Amino acid sequence: MSNHKTLKVKNCSLYKLNKIKDPRGNITFLESNEHIPFEISRVYYLYDTPSGAERGGHAHYDLKQLVVAVSGSFDVVIDDGQNREIIKLLRPDEGLFISSMVWRELKNFSGGAVCLVLASNFYEESDYIRDFNEYIKILNQP
Repeated sequence: MSNHKTLKVKNCSLYKLNKIKDPRGNITFLESNEHIPFEISRVYYLYDTPSGAERGGHAHYDLKQLVVAVSGSFDVVIDDGQNREIIKLLRPDEGLFISSMVWRELKNFSGGAVCLVLASNFYEESDYIRDFNEYIKILNQP
């Protein structure tokens, strides 16, 4: 796996992704279970995000994600019910791994920002927890 830095929010890490430097332009590549700790089932990206808009605002029961700012920058707020961190993503060779049962919010998108998300599962609405208070309640269940 690529080099990573463990964060205060449990089961989340900041990954330094492979970068091949070339005078014609750099390339970063990712492979399932090799450079990130899961099999990639779905890829999506956010773009043309209006100034002041926020995305995310949910947690997942099972889904794991790697979030990358392939262009521009944005903040990712992650919260595990005990620790909360704001991670500024601004490099295409750096990815934020967010495990399951971690609340996430994306905000402060720069002009032209593109957010690439690699996900461990296909889209399934029943995997989402969309209310923060409900999320905290679920975390505190015995």
